[in-house]
Amino acid sequence: MSTTSPARPRRATTGSLLATAMVATLALAGCSGGSAPTTKKTEFNIGWSIYAGWMPWPYAQQAGIVKKWEDKYHLKIKIVQVNDYVESINQYTAGKLDGVTLANMDALTIPAAGGKDTTAVILGDYSNGNDGVLLKGATNLSAIKGRSVNLVELSVSHYLLARALEKGGMGMTDVKTVNTADADIVSAFASADVTAAVAWNPQLSVMRAQPGVTQVFSSADIPGEILDLLVVDTATLKANPDLGKALAGIWYDTVQLMMRQDAQGKAARAAMAKLAGAGPETFDSQLKTTFLYTDPKAAVAAAQSPALVTTMTRVRDFSFSKGLFKGAASADAVGIAFPGGKTLGDATHVTLRFDDSFMKLAADGKI
Repeated sequence: MSTTSPARPRRATTGSLLATAMVATLALAGCSGGSAPTTKKTEFNIGWSIYAGWMPWPYAQQAGIVKKWEDKYHLKIKIVQVNDYVESINQYTAGKLDGVTLANMDALTIPAAGGKDTTAVILGDYSNGNDGVLLKGATNLSAIKGRSVNLVELSVSHYLLARALEKGGMGMTDVKTVNTADADIVSAFASADVTAAVAWNPQLSVMRAQPGVTQVFSSADIPGEILDLLVVDTATLKANPDLGKALAGIWYDTVQLMMRQDAQGKAARAAMAKLAGAGPETFDSQLKTTFLYTDPKAAVAAAQSPALVTTMTRVRDFSFSKGLFKGAASADAVGIAFPGGKTLGDATHVTLRFDDSFMKLAADGKI
């Protein structure tokens, strides 16, 4: 891994996913989780970990954008860095954070599957090439059949592989997965006997640069499926709707600034790169394979699209098949609610909600 690249992945790993899911289930068993009564308050903690699509949050605090929206709604919002991605989700699930940045699959399999009622307030971005399937000595996905594939099992890499095989007319039984930690996957792929792998950036770009390697599938082939979100505890949000408004204001002010092609935009991106421990060029290259929802109208359209229901159906079916819904009898055990009243799974046990209302307020200029 390059020393100029962000040092922490945004994805959960095999052991951490299973352990966290078990802890969440035990911690939340017999209690009402996020649906418990929550009083109105004015101070909130929002957790984040290093990933290109989440760097707007700490930059917003550094640049005074958070303060602008704090002052408007008379709130205190602390943007809290957690050095380990999974730990940030653990802290949110345990109630130590009011909200956190995370991927859609992890929102479902950790807090939601553990019983914590969670609401996605911001659809921040989707991976648009940040995740890929690599082969040595072949230029077509079909050559993966019969090979061992190194990846972080039960992560979005595993999900991407399943989707790639499906698109190629194959199934998981056509390959053998080899669980490999994200910290070890670059060196593992350098070995002559490892001929297939799935990885995310920055490791992906390093591996792809090896001689004889071809990227045969990427998240750009399934746009919108590997989503990165800002979620908030549902009861907290319900009791404090101004928090949702402030978070939407912070997000859109910041991402619209950072994508400007003038000196201010360049300076914002350079500051985010520094916060991520990356060089400006490295950070900009990662942004190129990250589709940021800078326009709230586009985010609302994505939240309301039937494609989101299809994506979450695929994600929850994959997650259930891999045992990530601890103790559940079916994939329907975890209810997922979407804008417009659509519910996937158990409508009496909804613990993951996609709420477009705050993004819509931003789109309508009403925040």
